[in-house]
Amino acid sequence: MSYATQNSALNGPSNDYHLLPVTDRQMRYARAIALQSALEIPVEAQRDRRAMSQWISAHKPHDPSPFANYPTGKQVAYAERIARSKRRQIPQECFRDKHAMSLWIDHNK
Repeated sequence: MSYATQNSALNGPSNDYHLLPVTDRQMRYARAIALQSALEIPVEAQRDRRAMSQWISAHKPHDPSPFANYPTGKQVAYAERIARSKRRQIPQECFRDKHAMSLWIDHNK
């Protein structure tokens, strides 16, 4: 049994040696959230991209916009490419609900 296999078997499925560093964009956004909300960014979140993403998701301000549930431009463009290649129509409700658009994309890839 190799060292990696032994280590994984003893300590569970840990990939600590594969931690990805936080991106500059993540750090800027997290600092803006922290400044606006008078919060501190945990040290662990500053070292690990996944932890930072979770911290941002937990603390980002909610978008009260009436268009917050609409699909993104990238999502619509991707769906339109799929629709053209498969010669299918995208249901109109998909243009008003990002979750419906996501489901349509997943079922028509």
